[in-house]
Amino acid sequence: MLRVSLAVFVAMLDAIPSAFCAEPSPAPNHVVSRIPRQPVQSTAIAKIGYSKRRHILEIEFVNGAVYRYLDVPPAIYRGLMSAGSKAQFYDLNVKGHYRSIPIRPLQKQQVPAKNHSD
Repeated sequence: MLRVSLAVFVAMLDAIPSAFCAEPSPAPNHVVSRIPRQPVQSTAIAKIGYSKRRHILEIEFVNGAVYRYLDVPPAIYRGLMSAGSKAQFYDLNVKGHYRSIPIRPLQKQQVPAKNHSD
């Protein structure tokens, strides 16, 4: 009886798809954005995009960095777009209030090496 039970158990293991047993795939090291961003008048923010369906806010800063903010209500997006100072609205209502993912982090400016000719 034990052999039959063991054989049934092994047969059940073979029937389980390997996807359930495999190691979880690592998270991608970058996010590809398909949310269109529109240019805005701001000293710090270049473009803003929003997905109404997924409640995702994307902000492209003038320094080149792009960040995605998750679970942002439509009212916050509308407030940001209508704010007189988008940078100030961002600082007070978005930054630190919503989980963010860097889409394109700020690339550090490389200082050219000095050429020392002795």
